[in-house]
Amino acid sequence: MDILLDPNVAYLILVSGFMLATLAIFSPGTGVLEISALFAIVLAAYTIANIPINWWALVILLIGVFPFIIAVRQSKRTIYLVVSLVALVIGSVFLFRSPSGGPAVNLFLAVIVSVLTSGFLWMAASKILRALAMKPTQDLSKLIGEIGEAKTTISREGTVYVGGENWSAHSKVVIPANTRVRVLSRDGFMLEVEPLETGA
Repeated sequence: MDILLDPNVAYLILVSGFMLATLAIFSPGTGVLEISALFAIVLAAYTIANIPINWWALVILLIGVFPFIIAVRQSKRTIYLVVSLVALVIGSVFLFRSPSGGPAVNLFLAVIVSVLTSGFLWMAASKILRALAMKPTQDLSKLIGEIGEAKTTISREGTVYVGGENWSAHSKVVIPANTRVRVLSRDGFMLEVEPLETGA
């Protein structure tokens, strides 16, 4: 665990935790990002407890996340991105104290990591937000009444090909494979179908 007490390593772990936490904010619910961020932050907490730090620099790092979020969510807000980057560099350089009392994190490392982290988060967060804002390309309500084909025998469950895709389906009557079917209703990703011959 001695390597965790190296200020430069500790700094990289802390930035990784912040980066993962920020991505988790923009893409919640997967669990992977949240757990990874928590793990990195726990490791960073260990180093913070064992290396002298400037608490004001940590506060600057935390505050720097908010203008970044504003910059990503609003167009033409590059001033917020600049503020976030400046806060990240300043907080990074002065986060840990050397035995002499000066900054312990390498200035070159802090600048490079800050720029790369901000650039990566900017691209990732922008793409995530664009994807979330996209409207579905398929209107699932239009499936009702569509004609398709049973790919397997259908009774309590089977597979039908409707609207260019395979769907799970069930029917009140047994439908042999390769029979044309009509969609009666949809419940999530499950379709209720009937054989076209009897439903006409």
